Amino acid sequence: MTTSTHEQIKLILQETSCNGCEGMNRKFVCVHIEAIAELPSRFGDFHIVAFSNNQDGKEHVAIIKGEVFGADDVPVRLHSECLTGDVIGSLRCDCRDQLEAALKKIGEMDKGIVLYLRQEGRGIGLTNKIRAYSLQDKGLDTVEANIALGFRDDERDYAVAAHMLHALQVQSIRLMTNNPKKIAQLEQYGVKINERMPHILPPNEHNIFYLETKAAKSGHMIDFHGKEHLPEQSDQPIIEGMDESQVKAMHD
Repeated sequence: MTTSTHEQIKLILQETSCNGCEGMNRKFVCVHIEAIAELPSRFGDFHIVAFSNNQDGKEHVAIIKGEVFGADDVPVRLHSECLTGDVIGSLRCDCRDQLEAALKKIGEMDKGIVLYLRQEGRGIGLTNKIRAYSLQDKGLDTVEANIALGFRDDERDYAVAAHMLHALQVQSIRLMTNNPKKIAQLEQYGVKINERMPHILPPNEHNIFYLETKAAKSGHMIDFHGKEHLPEQSDQPIIEGMDESQVKAMHD
């Protein structure tokens, strides 16, 4: 692993100021880099950077591949903590699959970031998530269960995530997401998004209703059925100016 990102973050660690963008947001947000270490993993070699902040009192981390400091078009995945999925492998959601797929994809790239955010249960906390599961066992969907407990369908806020990216001086990103709220909030907090990278994984019999609900009620950009693939779409393209031998070669 190269050391320049590590060295640049160590310089930041020596500073006492926090990263905040007062005047750019609806509230003042301050994040501070607390520690950095190398993190070899089954998905590749990363750096892990720990952050503190003045908003939620939680410890969030950035899992970094390659040189992202001051970089453009950095692939980024925002992953919210899910104990039941990430750790236990629950089939009620696709959280573990999404996390591992993101780490695998970014581990194979030159650079990228996974922000691991401590926003359990879409921001309602672990105990309330289990309460919501109990309501879902009785027939409510994931949105109805949250509302029945007095919450919105999604209580997450991405202000801290945006400022983590600002602290790393990331200039622009390619966001791996199916969630339009992530795009809107990051842009609201000054993150330049040059591309959305869909992050869709096969459902299972236990989470298909959960995923369909997210698409239907929360606006997630998930297409379960796809579009009909017409036979003529398999034809090789013919570019103007090709001679007969070139066209024939494409079909051989």
